This record gives sequence, structure tokens and C-alpha cells, in this order.
Amino acid sequence: MAPIKIAVLDDYQGISKPHFAKLDPAEYDVVTFTDTLLPYNHSDTPQDAKDALAKRLEPFDVICTMRERTPFPEELINRLPKLKVLLTTGMRNASINVKAGLARGITVAGTTMQKRSPDSTTEHCVALTVALARNIPQDDATIKAGGWQTTAAVGLAGKVFGTVGLGRLGVSVSRIMRIAFGMKIVAWSTNLTQAAADEKAKAAGLPVEDESGEKTFKVVSRDELFSSADVVSIQLVLSERSRGLITADDLNKMKTSALFINTARGPIVVENDLLEAAKKGLIRGVGLDVYEIEPLPQQNEWRTTKWGVEGRSQVVLTPHTGYVEEENLSYMYKQQVENILRWQNDEALATVFSDSGY
Repeated sequence: MAPIKIAVLDDYQGISKPHFAKLDPAEYDVVTFTDTLLPYNHSDTPQDAKDALAKRLEPFDVICTMRERTPFPEELINRLPKLKVLLTTGMRNASINVKAGLARGITVAGTTMQKRSPDSTTEHCVALTVALARNIPQDDATIKAGGWQTTAAVGLAGKVFGTVGLGRLGVSVSRIMRIAFGMKIVAWSTNLTQAAADEKAKAAGLPVEDESGEKTFKVVSRDELFSSADVVSIQLVLSERSRGLITADDLNKMKTSALFINTARGPIVVENDLLEAAKKGLIRGVGLDVYEIEPLPQQNEWRTTKWGVEGRSQVVLTPHTGYVEEENLSYMYKQQVENILRWQNDEALATVFSDSGY
């Protein structure tokens, strides 16, 4: 009997290898891919790139993905005749058309996540905000190039932190910015109410309001958030409703001294609108961990523009590493291997999906 062919996709650091090496090579043929091909379902992906992705994945019985790095729309799933099990990481994945997989008899399953507070994405968001405010990457590069001080930092203490979204991550980041920096928190999302924000403050161990009656998490209008905040942080889940939600209309309302941070998902913001705002220097700084297309194409203007000079905004970029900690990834890969063994032994898989979870 031929070995079961397993593809492990988008493992940039090779963290999966010791986990999948525990599978008997006489029974399992594991191929690890450390690169990511263009997303099948993006409007700018040419047909030959779609064909290349389908050809890469065609031979495999089991495909193991890492979060949303490789989307699986219906058309791609239907081009994979041998696929029996599609394993992702996390409790949900909007980039997989789970219904299309189930219609083909493909089992789709995820993993649980380590519960820590604060979690890695919260830490990354705070770090990115501080790095941008304190000019840390720019000053590091200046010193290494033989220079010294070139610009002043921006203080965060007592300033206004605007969170677009007050879910788990929005609360976690806002709590730190409030406690550590004494920032005033304003929040907006489509259905957010002050009563709900008050409950979230209490659940986070914070007072609902201060001695003067000012709300700890103050719900404001969309216009007020963008016009009043010194830091705007995107903390929404990507969905059809939130895709393209943040536009030039919002960015044009921001203070010229403000910082814009996105550690949620790139497509929530209209990328060209944010690029234009940064190129024109309409705001002081932009910090990004997420992008419209990932990995970020080599000729993308975020990579190629010389930021922070000639009137352009300061920009700090990280390669979607908000959740990329070795302990986190190992925890998820271990569960994928366990699910493969369950499937092979005709046992029920853990964290099986009936839909994308959104």
C-alpha cells in the first residue's frame, strides 16, 4: 500500500518538521513547503499561478495549512481529486470554503490555541505601536549607518488610543495601553454599545469609569474616533462586512500627528488609500503586520518606498508575525499530527469544522 501523501504548507521556519517526523515514513510521505504561492482567489492572481498552485497540491491526500496563508476557495478544492483531509490551525478559518470541502466528503479540522494573557498578537500590537512612536527601527538603522539623532519621538502617556473593534484583542490591547501608558480609550465598531463596552471593562478588571465620570472604554462615533485618536488600532475580524471598511474618508480625518496600526487583517483597510495617505504624509506613522497579499510582493510599494523622508510618513513593517512564536506554532503542529493519526485509525478528529467559524 502506497504511503499517505501529506503536504505541510507555508512553514517558513521549519517548525513543523520535528512533529511530522514522528510519523512512520513507511506509512506517510510528508512534503514541507516553506514558500507560499499566490492566493488562488485573489483578483490579481493570473491563471498560470492558479494552475501552479493546483498542480502543487494535486498529489496529496492530506493538506496541513497554517492559518490563512494559503486560502482554499471552492474552485481550488474541486481541483484536488485526492484530497481527503484538510487541516488548518486555530478554531476558525475564513479563507477555507468549508462547505465546499464537506460537499466533496473532505474532513476539515483545526486546532485549539494556547490560552495566555496577554496573547502574542496583543504583545505584537503594543510593541509595534511603541516602536513606531519611539522611532526604534529608524534610529537603529541610523546608528548602524554611522548617524545619530535625526528626529524626536512621540509620547503616548495620556494620549487617546482609538480601537476599531472591542473584541477579545481590542480589549486586551486597550487594557495595556490604559494601564501602562494612561491612555484614554475610545472605541467604535458597527454594533458596539456603551453598555457592552462597560461590561468588557469590568471583565478586564478595569473600572467602568474614573472619578470624573469618564468611561474607561468610551464608545464614540466612527468620525470622532478617527479625528480624535492619537493612535488608531484596527482590531476587527475579517469578514465580508469588514472587508474594505477603512477608507480614505477615515484616514483623511486623522490628526497629522497620529499613528495608524493594523495587526488584524490587511483587507480590512483599502490598501491603496492607506498607501496614498502615507506617501503624502497625512499622518505621522503607519505600523503594519498584515497586508492585502501575503507574503508581501517584492515590488509592493510598502517595500520599495523610502519612508520617513521628503514628507512621507514613518512606516514600520513586520511580516505577519503577531502570532508567530515557536511555542504557539509547535502546539498547533502537534495537534495536526494527532489528528492525522486519529483519521488513519478511524477515530473522531478534534476541532472538526462544520463551517468557517465566522
